[in-house]
Amino acid sequence: MYILVIEDEHRLAETVAQLLTEQKYTVDVVHNGADGLEYILGGRYDVVILDVMLPGLSGLEVARRARQARCTTPILMLTARGEVRDKVTGLDCGADDYMTKPFAPEELLARLRALARRQGEILPDTLTCHDLTLNLSTHDLSRGERSVRLSRKEFEVLRILMSNPRSVVSKELLIAKVWGVDSNAEDNNVEVYISFLRKKLQYLGTQVAIVTLRKVGYQLEALPV
Repeated sequence: MYILVIEDEHRLAETVAQLLTEQKYTVDVVHNGADGLEYILGGRYDVVILDVMLPGLSGLEVARRARQARCTTPILMLTARGEVRDKVTGLDCGADDYMTKPFAPEELLARLRALARRQGEILPDTLTCHDLTLNLSTHDLSRGERSVRLSRKEFEVLRILMSNPRSVVSKELLIAKVWGVDSNAEDNNVEVYISFLRKKLQYLGTQVAIVTLRKVGYQLEALPV
């Protein structure tokens, strides 16, 4: 399961991310509302954990805009306010569930599982693009009988591209989502992993190519036979 945590308290965000990682979930963390909204709309997440009090856009506004953009990803909203009217406001803005800080880790995990069940618990094990299949559990990329194991960063870069097959993905977005918003990664870091992936695509003999759009980003494209 892929989970996005939007929380401006860095220590709490790290604690939640560690808890989820220990449960074998894949976690992205951002610390403000504007970045959080971009991640929700541009990424592939099964659940979003969203704090109400955020710098820039509030969690309520993030949820509202996400729903206006027809994003259906379940949202678990966190807040220090536990009054009924606050919960009603959060739910009316688009949240699917509501938890008051502080909370027990066991309850957070249970609520995440419940949100996944509400989506039918049919979480895909693979991503496909034309003749390519990416296994989300093993990180194996395959075409027909041939397969290759991807490193963690190779996997994350390709997962983002395959999750947005009709979209151009910028280097900035890849850096933020694969290396982290607080990392020192630069454009050449992305270019290195794009090069690695292209070599593996060549090995597989796929029709799919990673196309560079100069000064814009990358996009998957099926080459003519």
